[in-house]
This record gives sequence, structure tokens and C-alpha cells, in this order.
Amino acid sequence: MVLPTFPLETTTPAQAALRDEVRAFLAEALSDLPARERARSWTGFDADFSKKLGERGWLGMTLPKEYGGHDRSAVDRHIVVEELLAAGAPVAAHWIADRQSAPLILRHGTEEQRRTILPRIAAGTCFFGIGMSEANSGSDLASARTRAEKTADGYVLNGTKLWTTYGHKAHYMIVFCRTCQAESRYGGFSQVLVDMSLPGISVSPVLDITGEHHFNEVSFDNVLLPPDALLGKEGDGWAQVMSELAFERSGPDRFLSSFVLVDELLRCLKRMPSAAETSDLGRMVARLMVLRQMSLSVAGRLARGEQPVLAAAIVKDLGALFEQDVPEIARRILRENVSDPEYAAVFRRILLAAPSFSLRGGTREILRGIIARGLDLR
Repeated sequence: MVLPTFPLETTTPAQAALRDEVRAFLAEALSDLPARERARSWTGFDADFSKKLGERGWLGMTLPKEYGGHDRSAVDRHIVVEELLAAGAPVAAHWIADRQSAPLILRHGTEEQRRTILPRIAAGTCFFGIGMSEANSGSDLASARTRAEKTADGYVLNGTKLWTTYGHKAHYMIVFCRTCQAESRYGGFSQVLVDMSLPGISVSPVLDITGEHHFNEVSFDNVLLPPDALLGKEGDGWAQVMSELAFERSGPDRFLSSFVLVDELLRCLKRMPSAAETSDLGRMVARLMVLRQMSLSVAGRLARGEQPVLAAAIVKDLGALFEQDVPEIARRILRENVSDPEYAAVFRRILLAAPSFSLRGGTREILRGIIARGLDLR
């Protein structure tokens, strides 16, 4: 059994200055945003805010300058993302494109796609949806039934994707689908780049438990795709999507979804806490610091061109556990003392959202299967 490593990643004085710059910008930009709205954070959609981030060079940070990026490291990007989430900034508009679609296009897209799409992502004006999950398949991507049939003119796409966050706002979607037969259940898959304005695409809202609309069901009915819609090599879709998920699973979004509640909890505990409260808060902070270092370590490995799939899965699993524990810890600490209306609104939102934290990006069961295989335990 080979245990995964999380090399210690230290930040430079320049990166500390970057953190201070981002924090100062957010203090002013979000000064009028109440905590109940900041609790939405990465489901908060604000195209103008995303554009402002692009203007400051805080999107597409790791992309080459020739494609509109800034040639900065994954650690630099990690710092910006962490500050955005800790502040509860509305990041949903650019989130998927910046986090995983841009690196995927950089690696597997055509030169034309790199030059036309990547600069718009870096500018915060081009939004993406994730075309992975399907009905009746849960987190088992290998059971996907969406298919792209190759023709003389390109591909014909048919199928349905579910839980596509802000699919109704997306300009593009990268769709995981079958393109050919294979003996292995993990073979025969490819990824295709789909312009969401094409005929034959329908988007239906799926409301979450709070009644909000950010999820969607997206159906493809004989959608005609050009030949260059294929990303990477035909049949390499499984390896590509696993690489993509390393970007999705390891970032600060996997342990900071509940952070605004932590912030509100501390605000309500300005009085001297009891020994029990201090103990609970200490354990919470200790877990948070460990997760931060693990996530930062994965960012460092990504910056060095590694593929830390196992380490990313571990960060995601432990991060979801932490995020789901936060409202329970808050309930235990404050008990009945929830008279503060802003705190109560944040608590309700996080409590209702918490079950989803162990579903998105791969369920706990799927992740632990990946971890077990990575450790040669199954």
C-alpha cells in the first residue's frame, strides 16, 4: 500500500501581498452584501462581479498569456479562490469555467478554441456547465448513456444531463458521453464541447430544497456538433474526466461552503465562551487548518504538472465531512441562542444545503471507493 503524500506548500511574500490585495478588494466590494446572501457564495450568480474579477486578473490566472491568462501558479489561484469563498463572494457565474473547463480546453482543445474561448473565460464573460451526471446513474459516471454518434459532418448528440449548475446561464457545456464501443465499462467515452445556443438543446429548472433555481436538467435532441467539438482523443474520455475531477475536488470550495456560518458563529460569541464552547471551536479551527494545508498541497502538485487524483479525493471527502459538521457544531454551541436574525438566516441556509455537500463532485461512497483503490485496499 502506497500512502498519498501532501507535501508542505509554503507561500511567498508576493503571494501574501496578493492575499491582502484580494481581501481589501472584497471588503469594499461586498460591504453591503448581508451574511444571508454571502452564505450562497458559489451558488450566487453575479455576472458583473465576475467581470470585475476578470478585469483585475483574478480569473484564468494559470492560463498562458497568449490565451488571455496571466501565467500564474495554481497556488496563486488557490489564494484568490480561498479569499473569495471565505468572504462569501458570488462566484457562480465564472466558477466552473475558471476551475475546470479552462484547463481542460487548454490541454485538449483546438488552437481555435483556445484563442477564442480561453480569453473570454479569463475576462469573466464566458460561462460553462458540467455535463457529467445523469438520471438513474448517481455518481457512477461509467453508466452514462448520453451518446455522440460520429457522422461525416461531425457528431450527433442525444441524451440528458442532470444537476447542471447554472446550465440555463452557460454559454458552453463539456459533455461526457459515449462515442464508441469498448470492452471495458470505462472505455468508449469521450468529451465534447457543446455550444449551448445550438438547436435541439432544452434546459429545464430543477429547484433545490430551498426553492432556488441553480440546478437544471439539460436534454440534447439530435444536436449537430462540428468535428472540432471533440475534446482530446475519441475514447479517452474516462481518463480526461478523472483528470478534470482533480481540479473540481481539491479546491477550497470543498471545505469553505459553510464558512460564512463559522464567521457568523464567531460574531455571536463575542462574549467569553465557556470551556465547552472553546473546545468545540478549537477542534473546528484545527480541522479547518489541516484541510487548508492539504488543499494547498494539492494546488502545489497541480502547479508542478502532477495528477493528484487520490489526494484530491481525500481532500473532497474530508472537506465534505467538515462542512456538514459545521451546522451541527454551531447548533451545539449556541443551543437555543439563535435570536440574532442574520445568524438564524445563515444557519437555516447552510443546514438545508449541507446534505448536498457530500453529493456534488462525487458521492462519499464513490470517493471512498476511489481512495480504497488508490490504496490497493480493493
